[in-house]
Amino acid sequence: MTEYDYEDLGLVAGLEIHQQLDTETKLFCECPTELREPEAAERRFTRYLHPTKSELGEIDEAALEESRVEREFEYLAYDTTCLVEEDDEPPHRLDDEAQKVVLEIAQLLDMDVVDQAHVMRKIVVDGSNTSGFQRSTLMATDGEIETSDGPVGVEDLMLEEESAQRIEETDSGVRYSLDRLGIPLVEIGTSPDIRSPEQAREAAETIGMLLRSTGKVKRGLGTIRQDVNISIEEGARVEVKGVQSLDDIEDIVRHEVGRQVALLDVAEELQARDAAVGDPREVTAVFEDTDSGVLRGALDSGGKVVAVPLYGFDGLVGAEIQPDRRLGTELSDHAKRHGAGGIFHTDELPAYGVTEDEVASLREAVGADEEDAVAIVAADPETADLAIEAAAERAETALEGVPEETRGANEDGTTRYLRPLPGAARMYPETDVAPVEPDPSEVETPELLTEKVGRYQDEYGLDAGLAEQVAYGERMPLFERAVEELGADATLAAQTVESTVTELRRDDVPVENLDDRHFLETLEAVAAGETAKGTVGEVLTALTESPDLTAEEAIEREGLGSADEDEVRDAVVEVVERNAEQVAEEGMQAFSGLMGEAMGALGGKADGDTVSQLLREEIQKRA
Repeated sequence: MTEYDYEDLGLVAGLEIHQQLDTETKLFCECPTELREPEAAERRFTRYLHPTKSELGEIDEAALEESRVEREFEYLAYDTTCLVEEDDEPPHRLDDEAQKVVLEIAQLLDMDVVDQAHVMRKIVVDGSNTSGFQRSTLMATDGEIETSDGPVGVEDLMLEEESAQRIEETDSGVRYSLDRLGIPLVEIGTSPDIRSPEQAREAAETIGMLLRSTGKVKRGLGTIRQDVNISIEEGARVEVKGVQSLDDIEDIVRHEVGRQVALLDVAEELQARDAAVGDPREVTAVFEDTDSGVLRGALDSGGKVVAVPLYGFDGLVGAEIQPDRRLGTELSDHAKRHGAGGIFHTDELPAYGVTEDEVASLREAVGADEEDAVAIVAADPETADLAIEAAAERAETALEGVPEETRGANEDGTTRYLRPLPGAARMYPETDVAPVEPDPSEVETPELLTEKVGRYQDEYGLDAGLAEQVAYGERMPLFERAVEELGADATLAAQTVESTVTELRRDDVPVENLDDRHFLETLEAVAAGETAKGTVGEVLTALTESPDLTAEEAIEREGLGSADEDEVRDAVVEVVERNAEQVAEEGMQAFSGLMGEAMGALGGKADGDTVSQLLREEIQKRA
């Protein structure tokens, strides 16, 4: 991957971090925030969405483009789905718990909380909200975080409702699940202070650490998303949405810088060639007898082939602007937005069953010479016309350089076109929800995860590695409850929620069936002497198989109750007497070998500390 002089190119980047909050209920209703499998849905309903004008009578460009594709949106509803989620009832007031968590986050980011928070509607007509808009509330402004390359400002902190979960494409549109819709979500927007890919990642890591320090954010794939705004001096601002992993941020920034540099080079060459984009026209006749499977399929279904001449574009439509992505891919992305499967272009033809003679006839039909390129689309008549027009418009912008736009992150660190950048016309007030007056004095500043690591070592005697693992782990709040509320052994509690869970997962034990109650009851049973430390994994395994059981019931069913001291001593004495000759010869040096034998004889029903103490006593008696 090419490494650029980012300062020389004038790289400017900023982040938008979207994080789901782990609250009991959703932001505007009392429904739970738990996700379920689509198979659990009890009913379905459909909607068609259309953009509305802002208070100034304007329609947002991104929403307008989205609405050009007529689609049916199907929603999966569950036993808890309410009228608010279906947009058949006005939203309720802002959730108190979500407000409290946001105020904690504001303190960690050193932000100024607004005096009065007003809910706004943000137009979204891609089907991800049943209402056609997302509700969003500005809660705080003017914060800052530190990075090794200097401070990064935090411009705003928003409290929003999460969108519905996209399940799959359907023949008529898109299917969504409503269980995610309305989960409280914070959006943190930084200033454009980031100047390198490394600083972008560090800033995202720092914000992520601060969010997890509250202990009230959801964890796992899809619960946090990073959007990255990127531009270079001669390029344009591009918003890359949906970066799932911190590991991807550096690659995203590098690839986008490379894409903008490549597009500027293409534009410079096109301008030198005095390039231009012609008018789209139908060329179905050229391919009447084609053997190309793609074209033949479209024509046999009543479709047509349309083309746009790209004068002076020869060799540049196939120019690579990202790894395995070319200018032609950009044109194709725009065509796909209107339902086409993509485009063919003469930089890659003859291929895909299109012959050299057909390419020559195509050029002749649109008046293209050898220094020109031609792009074609084959689809039903309406789709073909919309798609070729979109491809032609993208070719026009290639003459100018880098277009401002919103792009989606791909798994390989490249990006694809999604839609134009949204404008101010997409926001307008939500009149169904009363304003709130946040009071930051009502919340305490959470302890940072970095501080927790040190405290766990000092207070609980955890080693550095285990302290960091549990502090940054998903079950950190559970660990603290076990130690502080139950008085559980800190090392055992930490090992249980981290190491034991990891080992069980590796053994294909369905640990996702466990909730906090299972862990707390199991640790409480150990503390009460009802079962031994060594049986924790077995108890939890039994609870994954029968989640409705209590830990006490699982212990009894599996025969994992603790042996009393007399039973332990009897087992130890039996082991020592069986190895009396070894004990007489080796004395206490025989301890290690006999310890394993004694533990095995007890079948995990006694803690190692108890067995160790009694074994030492019995060996000393005979040594």
